[in-house]
Amino acid sequence: MTHANFEALMASSYAQNFPQGLEMIRQGDPADFLHIVLEGSVELFGRWGGRECTMAVVRPVSTFILAASIRDAPYLMSARTLERARIILVPSSDLRAMFRRDTEFSVSVINELASCYRAVVRNAKTLKLRNSRERVASYLLRQSLLAGGVASYILQVEKRLLASYLGMTPENLSRTLKALESDGLKMDGARVIIRDSAKLTALAQPDKLIDGPDVGGNENGAGLPVTGI
Repeated sequence: MTHANFEALMASSYAQNFPQGLEMIRQGDPADFLHIVLEGSVELFGRWGGRECTMAVVRPVSTFILAASIRDAPYLMSARTLERARIILVPSSDLRAMFRRDTEFSVSVINELASCYRAVVRNAKTLKLRNSRERVASYLLRQSLLAGGVASYILQVEKRLLASYLGMTPENLSRTLKALESDGLKMDGARVIIRDSAKLTALAQPDKLIDGPDVGGNENGAGLPVTGI
């Protein structure tokens, strides 16, 4: 976007610090602000029938929930901080006005929405087409590849969040991780150790139409965050 339009949009926006464990927005509420994560991490989750599921974990620098802000529609997900976070809040009404005014900004917004949509489709395909062992294996293998093909790394999210994201209970995830030892995987607390990449790959069967990534795509905020080595 042009510098002048950026300054105009930021003039009505403000940064705010949020403590750990704070529920910032609730599903069903009007989307008054677009949120941009500068520091910390935020869990996006859904509720229904007394149950919860993790939809994504957002890390810097990324936005949530853009689609609701653009459409002036209720939030489909709730959000809470996983750690202390610093977030910019952009009024949705100003965002929509700028979307109509600045062509390059509009193209960027559309690209971001398209990237998020494709990430949701990929996740749906994983949940529907892969069994629990294949889902866990493909996720852990992809994190290894994103970290540069390392054989050992630390998960940046709690296992309960990973289980929810993969459509499993924490108990089922623990059993699955134990079962994957025969496929070349070992867990040491939060550390993932890939002992036999060929075996794990044979089980996961990586597929670009499921696992991605798109060429030049920005996957910040889609799914769970990349691991730390």
